[in-house]
Amino acid sequence: MGLLDSILGSLGQSQGMGGGQGQGGGSADLLNAIVGMLGQGNSAGGAMGGIGGLAGLVEKFRQGGMGDTVNSWIGTGQNLPVSADQVTNVLGSDTIGNLAQQLGLNHGDVAGQLSHMLPQLVDKLTPHGQLPQAGSDGGMGDLAGMLGGLMKR
Repeated sequence: MGLLDSILGSLGQSQGMGGGQGQGGGSADLLNAIVGMLGQGNSAGGAMGGIGGLAGLVEKFRQGGMGDTVNSWIGTGQNLPVSADQVTNVLGSDTIGNLAQQLGLNHGDVAGQLSHMLPQLVDKLTPHGQLPQAGSDGGMGDLAGMLGGLMKR
């Protein structure tokens, strides 16, 4: 449970002291949706289903011209920032819209929160500076399942 605490603590610090609408519960719900997506691999469930887990998420960013940025999240150095507009461009307006509808937030809030969460989440899920090897979940399935279970209402 240390990893969950670490992720939530990091997200809480990055969300800052400003109190945006739904910041606390919305952030936890959004983290739950992301973790659910990472645990689903290639299945098409949930608002972000079909992305292909962590590797698929990383590949989407690479294909969207954000390879250096997403590689910084995986690597052991400092994480490069990503904007809400860049997140929307990479994941698609439909995905962001589905998440917004599911969570009762507006499109901009979801994209903004994702721009803070994704770098930290990918960083925490790749502590050794690399993605799990293809054909092996490297424990990612169990990790995503554990986080998903902890985040459920």
